[in-house]
Amino acid sequence: MTAVFENIQAAAPDSILGVTAKYLADPRLEKVNLGVGLYLDEKGKPKVLDVVRQEQKTLIESGLPNTYLPIRGLAAYRELTQKMVFGEHSDVVQSGRACTIQALGGTGAIKLAADFMRNVCGTTVGASSDPTWGNHDDIMRLSGLKVQKYRYYDAAHFGVDFFGMLEDVARLPSGAMPIFHSCCHNPTGYDMTIEQWAELLELCRSHGLVPLLDMAYQGFREGLEADAAAIRLFAESGVDFLVATSYSKSFGLYSERVGALTVVTQSKKQADAVTTRVEALARANYSNPPSFGSRIVAGVLSDSVKRALWEAELATMRDRIRSMRCALAEEMKKIGAKRDFSFITRQSGMFSFTGFSPEQMDRLANEFGIYAVRNGRICICGLNASNVAYVARAFADVL
Repeated sequence: MTAVFENIQAAAPDSILGVTAKYLADPRLEKVNLGVGLYLDEKGKPKVLDVVRQEQKTLIESGLPNTYLPIRGLAAYRELTQKMVFGEHSDVVQSGRACTIQALGGTGAIKLAADFMRNVCGTTVGASSDPTWGNHDDIMRLSGLKVQKYRYYDAAHFGVDFFGMLEDVARLPSGAMPIFHSCCHNPTGYDMTIEQWAELLELCRSHGLVPLLDMAYQGFREGLEADAAAIRLFAESGVDFLVATSYSKSFGLYSERVGALTVVTQSKKQADAVTTRVEALARANYSNPPSFGSRIVAGVLSDSVKRALWEAELATMRDRIRSMRCALAEEMKKIGAKRDFSFITRQSGMFSFTGFSPEQMDRLANEFGIYAVRNGRICICGLNASNVAYVARAFADVL
């Protein structure tokens, strides 16, 4: 009998999720996990939001049957997501020219977007920033897109290489799908100004590009409204584009896979047709989405009191991240590190790009038990008052 699977080689470990496995296997007591993107509280524990806990209890006690959701997902969740992204009074929402499909987290939303663009629209090229989130390129390739890169990180000046970005995006063929991080760029933490977004928008329009704006961290930069500014700029412009959203971070619902794909078109007729095509892709993939997480989100966002409580908890998370950025920069300054680390305070969101080489990251893991992605990305949420000085000393030692 032929052994069909005999020659299959094992895949390489995931570059992000594999970090936690190494951290857990380390027997040292003094160790720090700055790898996977989880929000951790001051005690280093995953945060369960109070309002989420209350809504979970309410849902369980209500005795809702575990029946299938529609392929496109929970109606209230989809409607509230549109209002969250575009604003309640946006023309996109009022006119019906956007369709929103519940997805399996932000990852699932990006996969649906790539599948839709390749299999329905005939797109052959996708693009992502250099660097980008580790899963973007694999998702696009698996959907059959050829992946091109555009410059983004300016290592010399600790910021965005905007002119390099424009040059590379301008070379993409008409119909290509570049992925842009709408806020809290992962992994660098550097975001564009609204003026730069406006210039990028006009480039996309003139070159016939169909961008996918990835918004996994709404509320973690400045606030819910401010963090949606780039997407709302695109929405007002009348161009076709897509949005991938996720509530994993903002609600702490990592395991519930609560995301959505929104496709912005020119008319309600177009949006209705797009909905059916994306539904067909979802049906052949996972059939329909889970309901518990989306019901939690919808329950909170639809109630003004609960929403206010959630926004307050989100602000607390945002403020703690900012304070840890400042604390790390201050500790590096205090011990006289060879490099000025104040650039960390100019970054936004859960992640920071340290500029460390893979070899320096290996030293941090091997010598100090500090684990993070080898490209130099660290999760600021892994820092707290009890470990920030230790991390700063280790950083200074490997410089």
